[in-house]
Amino acid sequence: MSQWTDLGRPPLRRTALARALTEGPDPAWRAIEVVARTGSTNADLAARARAGEPEGLVLAADHQAAGRGRLGREWEAPPRAGLAVSVLLRPPVDPARWSWLPLLAGVAVVEALTRVCGVPAGLKWPNDVLVPEPVRGRAPEQGERRKVCGVLVEAVPGADGGPGAAVLGFGLNVDQDRNELPVPTATSLRLAGAATLDRDTVLRACLRALAVRYRRWVDAGGDPRTSGIAPAYREACLTLGQEVEVHLPGREPLRGVAEGVDDDGRLVIATQDGRREATAAGDVVHVRPAAARG
Repeated sequence: MSQWTDLGRPPLRRTALARALTEGPDPAWRAIEVVARTGSTNADLAARARAGEPEGLVLAADHQAAGRGRLGREWEAPPRAGLAVSVLLRPPVDPARWSWLPLLAGVAVVEALTRVCGVPAGLKWPNDVLVPEPVRGRAPEQGERRKVCGVLVEAVPGADGGPGAAVLGFGLNVDQDRNELPVPTATSLRLAGAATLDRDTVLRACLRALAVRYRRWVDAGGDPRTSGIAPAYREACLTLGQEVEVHLPGREPLRGVAEGVDDDGRLVIATQDGRREATAAGDVVHVRPAAARG
């Protein structure tokens, strides 16, 4: 008897994924595991990291029941409707540059979705992946952009108290209908009119793009310019040029125009009182394009 009942939402095929991602002369990752259900793939890999698991393990779940996003937000999708994936990394890079890991992952997902799914994906700082939903009578890129994927990177301290590993996780909405999404600002690849909704295909593309970006960054010693991640991020970032509000813990919202992303991955805001302020954390709201101010 089949272990799954929804014929339209088959489970991930671990054997095929392993063959595509962990074998051959230039494997993207060391190993991949697929589980039917877990609480959090990030939490599972953090425990494995503390137990000494080497770099390069990928864990994917067909159903994640207690996923976490940025700022402590919870995230869950119906079984086999999305992707919940984490990768265990041990970057041989100055920990001061690890702040680029979530941005790097966002770029990789944007590149994968654009290439394989044919959707014009982009990033809201720091790493929310947005795609437009088609609107009749408009070009695809003119649809309302909503969040299709989020990224969360968590550092796992080493035995000596220093950084030992990073667990990089992402949750991607693939096949959900509108009533299956957690919030009105979310969307799915189905609603965005993606060219494919095959989760294996999408996962392979995302993990290959992530491996390429991660290796370049490591080979460059974490340098965002030499690795090419800084210009690639700025090109993909939809926040730049927008009038934004940045909601920060314990203080009034920061409002101004998003002018740039500095070499630490911080968002640089030109405030309404003439200052330039860089922020490394916060919840960004796009108010309107800067050019529309009157």
